[in-house]
Amino acid sequence: MSSYWERLVQARLSKELFIGVALGFSLCLSSTSLWLYFERDRQKSRPHVDFDNFTPIEIVRNEVAQGVPGLVGRCRVALLSTSGLTGDQYTGNTPLVRINSLSDALGVEILGKAEFLNPGGSVKDRVALKIIEEAEEQGLLHPHSGSTIFEGTVGSTGISIATIGRAKGYETTIIMPDDVAEEKSKALEALGAKVEKVRPSSIVDKKQFVNVARQRALEFGNTKIADDQDEGVAVSSTASSEEVDDIKARAGMATKARGFFADQFENRSNYDAHFKGTGPEIYRQTNGELDAFVSGAGKFLSVSAASGKTIAQGTFWQGTGGTIAGTGAYLKSIKPSIKVDTVVEGIGINRLTHNFELALPIIDDAYAVTDAEAVSMSRYLVKHDGLFLGSSSACNLVTCVRLAKKLGRGKTIVTILCDSGTRHYSKFWNDEYLRKADIPVDISIVEKLLVQDN
Repeated sequence: MSSYWERLVQARLSKELFIGVALGFSLCLSSTSLWLYFERDRQKSRPHVDFDNFTPIEIVRNEVAQGVPGLVGRCRVALLSTSGLTGDQYTGNTPLVRINSLSDALGVEILGKAEFLNPGGSVKDRVALKIIEEAEEQGLLHPHSGSTIFEGTVGSTGISIATIGRAKGYETTIIMPDDVAEEKSKALEALGAKVEKVRPSSIVDKKQFVNVARQRALEFGNTKIADDQDEGVAVSSTASSEEVDDIKARAGMATKARGFFADQFENRSNYDAHFKGTGPEIYRQTNGELDAFVSGAGKFLSVSAASGKTIAQGTFWQGTGGTIAGTGAYLKSIKPSIKVDTVVEGIGINRLTHNFELALPIIDDAYAVTDAEAVSMSRYLVKHDGLFLGSSSACNLVTCVRLAKKLGRGKTIVTILCDSGTRHYSKFWNDEYLRKADIPVDISIVEKLLVQDN
């Protein structure tokens, strides 16, 4: 009898269990269907997101820079775009910054490569690093040997050489004109560089700052190892001439201190730094979608637009020309339709250097920028974009505006933001100094320049 009731209970439990499972499964399907129904309605009410415009996440395996040299061209920054700050992103390169006020006013994309974010604070960090690294590869320099790097400069290159040189184990001596902004010489001294100031003079004068730097490098040691002015090489060693000549002693030459002349004007490393670095970065960061590149070339006495593909003969020049030459040549080699225009300003010295000569075949046009226009642009950018830039950056952007009006709406123009305004307090950012120099501080100059021609 008991077995009968047991079977009956088991059958009843099995039936109830089956019904429970079936009901549970049915409820699950029903609730899922209802959720999917309401979710489709919610998705229809959401704004459409175009995922094609999203940049994929980049996995960076080596985010730890190897000392100061490893920081050159690498920074973690907040990128600026049309909508402003877009977040903290490790880019691996100095970023391109959209100049919102100028771009919106002209209906174009004006992008500045923020080179002031390099560890030494300027585009010259690339040049300094390349010069030193290639000298080491050629056996002309050896770190931690008591060697000294000599350079003639008006400031930025010297600061970069002092920064990179100190990090790599070298002393630095910088020769500069005595009218250079005081904050530049103070920065050099703070970096441990020896600063020697000379009176401004022509390049043909032996006492001109570049020539003095070369001579100091050759006087540093007992023996000249290399002295080729055309190639930008001047190296001396504390080793005796017998040691240098003795092949067996050359293994120990690395321990002998050397005087090395960096020579940013003639040294091909200047060009290479931009052809192999800045140019490829710009092309990659824009996905090749750029129409023009603008970069300053220094100071000219007589300014003339490029005729065909060369600047008219007789133009006097002072800048190194490495940025426009190297970057422009790379961009033209990949996309020949890209316009490469240069900026000229003020009064300079009477020569064309090797690095700038490399730019002559690829320069399409040259624009003159006045001191008043550069000052106006710098104040305009602070007011409208919060960008605190130096004089060269301001000159570049004045030229971008002129070029944009010439090219028309919808174009993309890239330029170099060479350094920030922090190196220009005593002159370019000193309103009292500018007034004494009869240079107006008038933001309306750029406001008028931005007005579209009918």
